[in-house]
Amino acid sequence: MSKALKLTKDPIWELLRKVTIPASVGSLFQTFYNLVDTWFAGRISAEAIGAIAKSFPIYFVIIAVGVGIGAATNSCIGNLLGAKQNNKASLLIAQSVIFALITSIVVTFFGLNASDFLLTVMGSDAAGIALTREYLDIIFYGTFIVMIQISLNGALNAQGDTKSYRNVLIFSFFLNIFLNPLFIWGYGIVPAYGIGGLAIATVIAQSVGTFYLAYKINSCKLKKYLSIRCFIPKFILLKELFTQALPIMISMLFIGVGIFNILYFIGQFGDLATAGYGAALRVEQVFLLPVIGLNTAVLSIGGQNFGAKNYDRIRELYSKALLFGSSFMAVAGVILFFGAEFFVSQFTDNLEAIYHGTIYLKIAALIAPVYPVFFITTAVFQAVKKPIYSLYLSVLRLSALPFLSLWYVINIRGGDYADIFYTIMATNWFIGIVLIIFIGYFLNNVFKQKKSHFSY
Repeated sequence: MSKALKLTKDPIWELLRKVTIPASVGSLFQTFYNLVDTWFAGRISAEAIGAIAKSFPIYFVIIAVGVGIGAATNSCIGNLLGAKQNNKASLLIAQSVIFALITSIVVTFFGLNASDFLLTVMGSDAAGIALTREYLDIIFYGTFIVMIQISLNGALNAQGDTKSYRNVLIFSFFLNIFLNPLFIWGYGIVPAYGIGGLAIATVIAQSVGTFYLAYKINSCKLKKYLSIRCFIPKFILLKELFTQALPIMISMLFIGVGIFNILYFIGQFGDLATAGYGAALRVEQVFLLPVIGLNTAVLSIGGQNFGAKNYDRIRELYSKALLFGSSFMAVAGVILFFGAEFFVSQFTDNLEAIYHGTIYLKIAALIAPVYPVFFITTAVFQAVKKPIYSLYLSVLRLSALPFLSLWYVINIRGGDYADIFYTIMATNWFIGIVLIIFIGYFLNNVFKQKKSHFSY
């Protein structure tokens, strides 16, 4: 249980294990959830898989903003807990929920009004746009549920509790298996919604999970200081959350921009190339799960230790997390490379889609060992309350350098489908090596500034 964890005192390896494993298991079931959606989409049609793939960069706006809320909540509350300011930490839980509700309104408005334009840019025709909107519109109407859930989870993560969200994701996975066919094809009084049924099932599952996390918040140690009055909006705290969350939101949005960028170039090779890439991307996510868990662990552990001024533990945390993450991904890369065709074929029987998906997975396997550098370094930036550096990294790695490189390789040099991913591989390894060199200087500078005083 989270109460047994002492994030500022327990051995780093032990903390990484206890925090990372539940987070990774939760992420595993989140990925299984997405895989189930992709599988059911494949039962509808190959075009439905393509629609889900093209919806992802737009749907990613919800994910990006949610991650910003969750990371800001985790970091701010973690710093306060490390500094022994439990009453203010409790107040921040309530303010984070208010912040989540406000941002959900903005995101919903964006999603409902920008989808047609973005889908057109990605090469969708009128029929493809209509099919994708059947899914996306329902998802965006349920944005507020997602934002509250992520806010509550951020507050639990700050206390070292990654098990509660794990439980939510496991339950949601099994619930989704039941709800998907019910709403896709209908049964009894429930009409058939087709691809829209995938979205309805998602909103229902997220609602159940949100109620559970609210119950866990009501049972945690910070409940002692949490009251209805805490939910009265306080501009100073909302601004504090916004200041911490905004760079993270924007940096996460650049992941969506990066995927949008890739889909723009993949779209030149046809819808089945997009479908193959979409199926392969789901497979790759499974192998990234421990790294995602490490990101959560490093943010939670690092946040409290930064609040407690335990700077040496943050250095130790970074090096050990990176060692584990890169070692795991090197092994995972071997499995991905040799099993690429088999994995993609589990989602579609279209030979052309399988061919394109296999190409991506084989090249992704060669990128795998450097991925932990980005996840773990980003978590450290957030833990020490320098999220702007996450934004700089995202702009460089996911937007500026890849777009310029791909434009040159595909449009100037006339590169083929595989060249898209070889170019991405080269840019990732280059930036990863530079980042490892940079992080030492960055931490020296941050900790030097914080030795004389600490102010929240």
